[in-house]
Amino acid sequence: MGILVLMRLQLESIQPDSGSSFRILLTPNLNTIYFWHFHPEIELVYVEAEKGTRHIGDHISAYHGSDLALIGSYIPHLNFDYGVSSTVNTVVVQMQEHFFDDKLAGIPEFNSLQLLFEKARSGLAFGEKAKSLVSDRLKKIHQVDRFQQFMELLEILHLLANSNDWTDLRSSPISNASLIKQHQRIHSVYQHIEESFTEPIDTAAIAKKVNMSLPAFCRYFKKTTRLTYTDFVNQYRINYSKKLLLQGMNISEACFASGFENLSYYNRLFNKIVGMNPSSFRKQQLSSTSTEANLD
Repeated sequence: MGILVLMRLQLESIQPDSGSSFRILLTPNLNTIYFWHFHPEIELVYVEAEKGTRHIGDHISAYHGSDLALIGSYIPHLNFDYGVSSTVNTVVVQMQEHFFDDKLAGIPEFNSLQLLFEKARSGLAFGEKAKSLVSDRLKKIHQVDRFQQFMELLEILHLLANSNDWTDLRSSPISNASLIKQHQRIHSVYQHIEESFTEPIDTAAIAKKVNMSLPAFCRYFKKTTRLTYTDFVNQYRINYSKKLLLQGMNISEACFASGFENLSYYNRLFNKIVGMNPSSFRKQQLSSTSTEANLD
């Protein structure tokens, strides 16, 4: 039913798998959810898709075919499948913040792995050579028992630790104070949008709310979301209106209930963002729902 935006920065609560010291997550299918989140766990993520977006902290870039990244503790990041129309095959391994400090401290053989985790504090993206070494192993890691999973994870991390095929996603690590301030700022912006998207868009007001000048806020928001504040709010409104259309509202009602003041502008923007007009969207979605029900 199109992209439904979950915009608020979230602290994700993660528990290790039963009988394990880490968690393995396979293809979560979150492509319709904007899941901008962070957690204390260190995350190794491998994805396969024709193309997608890598958004880790301040770093935003496109990936093609596949991507492999190691994300340090508390670095905010977007789910790698957001907005991708096809299934994104994903393997995510989430390790506790002090995985090596608590369990493997003082063992010389793990020095290279500890150095890898130090580098990951600012986020690492791996190139084709590194991916070729570990991609198949990551895709199969869930097929073995817990002990073998642990040993396989160590092998994978060892290969990555001894590879030079990586890119640091920031010039320097983010300090805790700076990171918390960044979380609070984007959280305030998203919360403001959720609470006031039906009101006239006032970029100056939200800039003042987060203690930024208007030009600085515009640069910050565009860098963070790749959209202007106005475009972002309008996209949120369109997504909200899609929900209303599927709940039975007519086009005019959905338009005004979503914060738009002009029906013709709403129709043009809906077509630009969704790729069809509101009427066609509703017919397509209701027809799809009906077909799925008949198959059941």
